[in-house]
Amino acid sequence: MEKKLRVGVLGAGHLGRIHIQQALQVPELEVVGFHDPHPEKCEAIHKEFGVRPLSSMTELLASCDVVDVVTPTTAHHACAKAALEAGRHVFIEKPVTTTLDEAHELERLAEAGGLKVQVGHVERFNPAFVAARGSLKGPMFIETHRLAQFDPRGTDVSVVLDLMIHDIDIILSVVRRPVAAISASGVAVVSDTPDIANARIEFEGGCVANLTASRISLKKMRKTRFFQRDAYVSVDMLTKEAEIVRMRTVEKPDPFAVTIDLGQGRGFREIAFEKPEVPASNAIREELRSFARAVLDDRTPEVPLSDGIAALDVAQRVLAAMQRHTLSSFPHP
Repeated sequence: MEKKLRVGVLGAGHLGRIHIQQALQVPELEVVGFHDPHPEKCEAIHKEFGVRPLSSMTELLASCDVVDVVTPTTAHHACAKAALEAGRHVFIEKPVTTTLDEAHELERLAEAGGLKVQVGHVERFNPAFVAARGSLKGPMFIETHRLAQFDPRGTDVSVVLDLMIHDIDIILSVVRRPVAAISASGVAVVSDTPDIANARIEFEGGCVANLTASRISLKKMRKTRFFQRDAYVSVDMLTKEAEIVRMRTVEKPDPFAVTIDLGQGRGFREIAFEKPEVPASNAIREELRSFARAVLDDRTPEVPLSDGIAALDVAQRVLAAMQRHTLSSFPHP
């Protein structure tokens, strides 16, 4: 029987509860316990799942091989640093840290200790994106909308680090080219940090991405559209659906197909609609299992720390561009 990795979870809030629930269903993991400074949360989790609450981070680190950091973003660096210094592999929720300096310190600690770190960019494991991923061939324009209803849990960071960073990571994983320019704007409406933001990211090679994120919407939306030569790919991360529209030039049109006459004897463009099968899966469970396999098989995680740092870097550049726009557009008297 293959060895199971002992995992301890730091954080028993809304997302921490989900991580515990899903980790219990990963065959490669044994949940040895969790730690959270709030007794009422510990009692609720223990009652629901029977998982042992641990009295301190020190006790948790002594009990496990892998630490799952699901604390507020502001605590990510301190928790992950303690885990790496204790020689533990780390799964850390997004955004990886609040600053790039903190993230690079974790990178140095992981490299020095030969430890694995995976960042929780969960949309990489969204079954709709997984189903469409193979059809993405050099997109030249990408448009994303990530809209959420207001939830005070996420207001410790701006909407860029809370929501938009999901789409930044997805785009970086697809385009794989250096960023050439960023422009952005945003506004704080109900919290002290921006609640709605729009960013335009231009890549070397010509690809352009337009991203919109809001946490004050009346309805939810998590949709990404990729436009590339002869194809349009739509991925709905919320409904777990994908659609691919392809175009090809034909000399003679199929009477049962949707076609466009190019005129002057240049033939026809035939349009084909595809809806790839999207198997049911839980993205958080899949990302935790992927990380466990990376540790057990000694391979690079699916979303390594370097990818989390890249997404944070672009997110910070979006925030900087947003601040420049705000200051120039609304000068103080």
